[in-house]
Amino acid sequence: MGEKGEVSAVGASRAAESRKIINVVYLITALDITWIFLQLSVTPYLAKKLGFDTLWLGYLQTTVGVIQLLGGPVFGRFADLFGARTALSLACSSTVVFFLLLAVANHPAMLFIHKIPTVFMHVLPASQMVVTDLTEPEKRADALSKLGLCFGVGMIVGSMLGGHLNTRYGETFTACFGAVGNVFSLLLVLKFLPRTTKDPRTNTESENKSKSIFNLREITRLMKFPGVTPTFLVKIVAGLPSGIFQVMFSVIAMEFFKLQPEQNGYMMAYLGIVQMVIQGGVLGPLTVRYSESSLLIMSIGLTSLVGLAQAYTQSVFWFCVIVIPMMFSLSVFNVITDSMLTKSVPSSDTGTMLGLSASVKNLLRTVGPTAGGYLYMNYGQSSIGLIQFLVNMVVFVYLLLRPLKRTEARKE
Repeated sequence: MGEKGEVSAVGASRAAESRKIINVVYLITALDITWIFLQLSVTPYLAKKLGFDTLWLGYLQTTVGVIQLLGGPVFGRFADLFGARTALSLACSSTVVFFLLLAVANHPAMLFIHKIPTVFMHVLPASQMVVTDLTEPEKRADALSKLGLCFGVGMIVGSMLGGHLNTRYGETFTACFGAVGNVFSLLLVLKFLPRTTKDPRTNTESENKSKSIFNLREITRLMKFPGVTPTFLVKIVAGLPSGIFQVMFSVIAMEFFKLQPEQNGYMMAYLGIVQMVIQGGVLGPLTVRYSESSLLIMSIGLTSLVGLAQAYTQSVFWFCVIVIPMMFSLSVFNVITDSMLTKSVPSSDTGTMLGLSASVKNLLRTVGPTAGGYLYMNYGQSSIGLIQFLVNMVVFVYLLLRPLKRTEARKE
């Protein structure tokens, strides 16, 4: 009885420590999203002052997509090999440099140069890795959805704060504020996060593999696990149209809806509130009650209908109405696909897998701005919604006929 009680006490202590680490990671994620959305209140308007049109704004966003597309998988493997604290320290430090370069940007070329540190700016995938490592598979989707709640909080605070600071104090002050905020995030990482969150048994196996973070064979071998490639294909094909709309939203808000920086901040805050409610209070119970496959199919079907509604939206009011199903479908789609992918690989490779998953989003950001800029300038904003409707409807019908098989890799 004494030994059992001792084991139980150790287990409870580990669970409490894991919960503390996860809560700190939630805070770091909320702060990171706050600084990112604060930046989104600066870049479009600064770019316009420097002579950028819609097409060049698209090129700027495409540059970020390309850089993060290349950096995502490598950063994920770096996190698996060197641990959560080192990975998040690198991500936060890079974000500090990113904001400092933005603060001194006074030439169009500087707007491109300040995007270079984004190669290491992967706080969200690193946070997802920590949450994945410290939660059981059956609770993973719910825990990952709480990161979406942090995303919503950051979107609200960052958008309103960024709009307020930019309107009253200008772009330079706002960028410097973001740099200081990221220094605080870095201090949280160094103070509270352990070197690694991997299970010691799986971490030992990882140490026996090639130590090179640039080992493409170790990165791409994850695609050979059952269920991984089909899930990736669905994530790319179904996510591309909505990804185009997301990366073009700042342009649509500025040119189609004619929103000023402060008004745009309020709009982004509204989006954050909707996402916070959905991921904090709706998504968790859904993941308990329904299968991941069913939720994935539902989210794709709803995204298709949202695209049709977006195509015929002409006012800010109706866009605010459409935002609710739009944020719901996107939240479900992103959380479920990430959960399915991490369950398909050993726990020692969750960082690399989440890096690959992030690279899918960055692929969409790479193609999206150029494609979105072309569609918007030649066919109007309705064309983006109609393409979203058609593509997602095709994927929806395909998954109804041939649903993805659920696979789960065991800890080795």
